[in-house]
Amino acid sequence: MAKVFFARVTSYSDTEKVNAAARKVLNALAKDNPKVKFEGALPIKVHFGEKGNNRFIEPKNFESTIEWIHENSPAAQPFFADTNSLYKGARTFKADHEEIAREHGFTSLPVIIADGDHGEEFIEVELPKKEGENTKHFKKFLIGKDLAEKEQMVVLAHFKGHIIAGFGGAIKQLAMGCASRGGKMAQHSNSKVFIEEKLCKKCSICVKSCPADAIFIGEKSIINKEKCIGCATCLAVCPTGAVKREPKVGGEKEFLKRLAEYALAATFTPKGKKKKIIYLNFALNIAKYCDCMDSKQRLVAKDIGVLASTDPVAIDQACLDLLEKQKHRKIFGGYGAVEHAEKIGLGSRAYDLIEIK
Repeated sequence: MAKVFFARVTSYSDTEKVNAAARKVLNALAKDNPKVKFEGALPIKVHFGEKGNNRFIEPKNFESTIEWIHENSPAAQPFFADTNSLYKGARTFKADHEEIAREHGFTSLPVIIADGDHGEEFIEVELPKKEGENTKHFKKFLIGKDLAEKEQMVVLAHFKGHIIAGFGGAIKQLAMGCASRGGKMAQHSNSKVFIEEKLCKKCSICVKSCPADAIFIGEKSIINKEKCIGCATCLAVCPTGAVKREPKVGGEKEFLKRLAEYALAATFTPKGKKKKIIYLNFALNIAKYCDCMDSKQRLVAKDIGVLASTDPVAIDQACLDLLEKQKHRKIFGGYGAVEHAEKIGLGSRAYDLIEIK
């Protein structure tokens, strides 16, 4: 049974207590897992928050975590990491994404946008045979290069609602958070893109940006689906919004399964080695929707606390259970993600919750 360490925090605004809680659960996790040490480049997977969002976890709450990393693993070289968004916004391109990170206070460590300027830098990860037999939606997974090639990671997730996934936590940080733009598109739609003719101005920016030479601009603009590799670069660079995603396939249940399978892939290196990862979920500032929203978000629950584990399924399940206990009902959907994640071997929904006073 997986262990999940939990320190209660009753107010997100009490930064000192948030940091103290993070240190408590990290110390408990390290005591239980003495081999959890890091060396060299260490991605700290975070979400920098969309421009206009008021509920993302501010970096001042990560100070004790960074201190703990330096103390526990002095040979580690941590950096903040994220990947570009699929949608058009302030995090679509690397420079803008870096600017948002600075505006939101992520300045204590270097910032690396793992999939390059607009999602073009990725590595195709294939799961080892055993794990691959359990997944049915993908054979290859497009993971941001600067995350894919690292053998270790610290995942800091904000537990909150999500308009499509039901909730966001460790699993979503792995799946959407580590995927390149093309990987995000695959999870959302499992399809490629097309050009809406009436919006196309024949500027050929997409042609010049396409790494697969899959786009033809003429009397009729066409994306060759046989050549298209699904990287979604054209989706990002089109100035008129003429490049569109095809509708998502399979509904919510299949989306949640694709999400879980991408999360599993993010825990392996391109050579099939299982990564060394620890997870912290901040069940604070629990908003109805995610940190990708570009507007003020309302809270739907009281603050719960900070959790740590080496199991992403267990830590997400624990968050859901603690929230359900507080509200006396389920207020978030998305349980299909943890169910499928357990089925394919990402982790266990059965856990031992150890509260640290």
